[in-house]
Amino acid sequence: MTGWLPKSRKARRRLVVLSAVAPVLALAVGLTLWGLSDSISYFYTPAQAAETQPEPGRTIQLGGLVAGGSVVKHPDGRLEFVVADQIAMTPVTFKGDPPDLFREGQGVVATGAFREDGVFEARRLLAKHDETYMPRDLQNALKEQGEWRGDGAPRVPDAADPAAAPYGGAGGQ
Repeated sequence: MTGWLPKSRKARRRLVVLSAVAPVLALAVGLTLWGLSDSISYFYTPAQAAETQPEPGRTIQLGGLVAGGSVVKHPDGRLEFVVADQIAMTPVTFKGDPPDLFREGQGVVATGAFREDGVFEARRLLAKHDETYMPRDLQNALKEQGEWRGDGAPRVPDAADPAAAPYGGAGGQ
């Protein structure tokens, strides 16, 4: 016997089993994490998206306020609007029926991906469900920017306001 192995036959057997199971378990955990990496959705405000510029096609959540005067409904069912925070604005397009409570000046979280042209293409929209609710991630992001008023009514940027921040998002728009 070599000097580093335990002297007990039972302990050696446990060591052999452990050395056989550990790599298999590590491989299973690694494959699971790799498989789940595509389903992880990161949350960004328009300012954070403009700063980090997530790669086009990567699924993220974009949250902010629907800018006043920005909602355009097309006959083909497409909806275009601007999601804004106090630093940046990001154009969003969505095909389908928006939630019943979706309107200008309200909080929204859109799940989707940026296109190459910098427009966020939403696959799902979540609107606040009552007058006091706003998603926690969005609340925290607005608080970090100093724009959260605490009463559920942060200042709503207007897409037509020339003093509003320029469009932000992937592609430098």
